[in-house]
Amino acid sequence: MDQEIEVKFYLANPGRLRQRVIDSGAELVQACVFEQNLRFDTPEMSLRAQAQVLRLRADQAAHLTFKGPGQVREGVLERQEIEFEVSDFGAAKRLLEALGYLVYTNYEKYRETYRLGGVLVALDEMPFGCFTELEGPSAESIRASADKLGLDWSARVPTSYLELFFALKQRRNLQMDALSFDAFRGLTIRPEDLGVQPAD
Repeated sequence: MDQEIEVKFYLANPGRLRQRVIDSGAELVQACVFEQNLRFDTPEMSLRAQAQVLRLRADQAAHLTFKGPGQVREGVLERQEIEFEVSDFGAAKRLLEALGYLVYTNYEKYRETYRLGGVLVALDEMPFGCFTELEGPSAESIRASADKLGLDWSARVPTSYLELFFALKQRRNLQMDALSFDAFRGLTIRPEDLGVQPAD
């Protein structure tokens, strides 16, 4: 089923949560990997206006993803997601550009992924801080995993990393175009700058 059900949390101490994940008996699915994500849109930004996402991601493979508008239900974000692997990252980028789409921003992260029951637990290091993202088959399963890991459900983050980035740029009057580690080098970003609070 082409559906994504997820929630994310900001972490003050990612190492401590990682140990909780390991102690819970979670299975390592993917060791820490660097991700490069390109976000595409039309010159008029029509996809973003409709809360749609067109993304090309490179980590150990390349994936093309479409996401539809999201709805928060029972505290988690639900949205249509169609994702598949592509064999050639560069060719996929050229194809999208030939169709009239442009890269309007990009973002980087390091991600380590575990499976806890039926829920995927991603530990994400972003240029502006650390987060965990829980994705599962239902709001109930995600809430149960969050409780098991000692996460404060009331501190969940209901928006995407890019929306956090755009809001941060406005709050701090930052001029960078990309959510990259180079762009954030030397900057101190506090939870309040992101409009979030630690859940761990």
